[in-house]
Amino acid sequence: MLLKSGVVLLSRIPLISSSSRQSKICMKRMSTGTSTATPVYPKFVPVEQKEITSVSESDGFTFRLVSYNILAQAYVKSSVFPHSPSPCLKWKARSPVILDVLKSLDADILCLQELDEYDKFYKEKIEQNDYSSIYIKRSGRKLDGCGIFYKHKRLELVTEERIDYNDLANLILDDSSRLEQKERAPETDNKEEVTSPRDHGDPNDPYVRLKRDCVGIMAAFKFKYPYQHYVIVTNTHIYWDPEWADVKLAQAKYLLSRVARFKKTVSEKYECTPSVLIAGDFNSVPGDKVYQYLVSGGPMSEPSPECSEDVPMPLCSVYAHTRGEPKFTNYTPGFTGTLDYILFSPSEGIEPVGYLELPDAESPDLKGGLPNYYHPSDHLPIGAEFAVHKDS
Repeated sequence: MLLKSGVVLLSRIPLISSSSRQSKICMKRMSTGTSTATPVYPKFVPVEQKEITSVSESDGFTFRLVSYNILAQAYVKSSVFPHSPSPCLKWKARSPVILDVLKSLDADILCLQELDEYDKFYKEKIEQNDYSSIYIKRSGRKLDGCGIFYKHKRLELVTEERIDYNDLANLILDDSSRLEQKERAPETDNKEEVTSPRDHGDPNDPYVRLKRDCVGIMAAFKFKYPYQHYVIVTNTHIYWDPEWADVKLAQAKYLLSRVARFKKTVSEKYECTPSVLIAGDFNSVPGDKVYQYLVSGGPMSEPSPECSEDVPMPLCSVYAHTRGEPKFTNYTPGFTGTLDYILFSPSEGIEPVGYLELPDAESPDLKGGLPNYYHPSDHLPIGAEFAVHKDS
C-alpha cells in the first residue's frame, strides 16, 4: 500500500491497453455473508521467449513462488479506500477471499506482505493446505509483517534469519550517542496511512530517519524430491514514502548485504550452491534508484551513475526477464504502478519458465480501483515458475 498522509499518491505510470490474456483470468462467485464476491483467480502462463524452455522430469524439476501484499486489515478504512465498496472492506468478507485466492494459486512458496492476524487466523488457515510457515512482525507498534509459507511435503526448512531495517539506525551511530538518539525517537504507531513520518521526530536525525519499522525474513530450504537442491527465499517490505528515497535505498543495500552473508553461511554449512530468490513489496517503480540498484548487477542492467558501486550478487527481475515489467501491481484511482517484484540470481541453476498473469487496465475486474469484490487487496499477486537444472 503506497500512501502519503492519508492521501493516495498520484499515478506516475500510464495505464496499458487490453490484451488477449484477459480471457485467461477465471472468475468464480463466492458468498461472503451479506454480499457476493467474485474473486479473480490468476493463472500461470509459460514464457514465450524461445531461449527459455520447460524442463522435463529427467532433466530437473519446477516449482512455483508467489509474492502478494494482501493489505493488512489494520490499514483497511473507508477513508483510505473511499472508492471501494464498503462491504468488501470488512474482515469477514476479505479474509475468506484472500484464503481462496491463495489456495487457487497452489504455489510451493508464498511470500506475503502486510500479513497481520498471523497467529489468530492466517497461520492455521493456510497451513491446512499442507503449508508450514515462518513470520516476522514489524517493529514498534505495527500489527503486520512478512511471512513465508511453504509446502512442507516438498520443502524442508533448514535455517532462517530475520531482517530488521531499524538496525540501520544503530549501524550509523556510535555507542556514546545511541542512547541519546533512542530517547529522542518515539515509537511509531500502526496508522501509517494517517500520519506523516515527520510526526515521529526530527527527519534530519539519522536515528529517527532510518527507524521505519520495516522488516524482512530469509529462509534456506532443501527440496526433498526429486533430488536435493537448496534455495534461499527472502521476503521483504521496503519503506513506502517516495520522498524518503535515501531511506529506501539504504534498506535495499542492507537487504542485499544480509542476503549475500546468509548465502555464504548456507553455502559453507551445507556445502551447496543455493539458488537465491528475493520477493516482496519494494515500494519502488521500475527505473527509480531502488530498482536500479537491485538489478544493477544483473545481465540486463544498464550502467547508471546512481549505482556505480558493486552489488553483492547479480539479480534479475522475473517479469523484466520474461515479458517485461507489468504496468502495475498496485491499482487505485490515485496511484497505479508497479511496486512488487520477484528477483532471482540467473547464474545459479534456475531459470523462470512461467509467470503469473496480470490483468490489463481495461479489465472489468479493475473498474473503480482496488480493493473490490474481485481483488481483496490494493495489490495484485505476482508469481513465477522456476525450472531447476539437475546439474545445479
